[in-house]
Amino acid sequence: LRCCTAASVVTDGSGAAGDERSLYIMRVVQIAVMCVLALTVVFGIFFLGCNLLIKSEGMINFLAKERRPSKEVEAVVVGPY
Repeated sequence: LRCCTAASVVTDGSGAAGDERSLYIMRVVQIAVMCVLALTVVFGIFFLGCNLLIKSEGMINFLAKERRPSKEVEAVVVGPY
């Protein structure tokens, strides 16, 4: 209990400056970590979006090739007439 009494508190002012400095350092570290996390999320969404766009273009091209009628179908349709 002795550490919690008012008589044991040091009042020379160096404790307050150390607390302010440690709070400042903690804030700077928190801001840096948040910036890194935000950039990671932004680039992750960007690359995921680009990957999905490339895949969708490939699927569209694949479907466009499949929708073209083949020459055999035309020959069968044109033949009997």
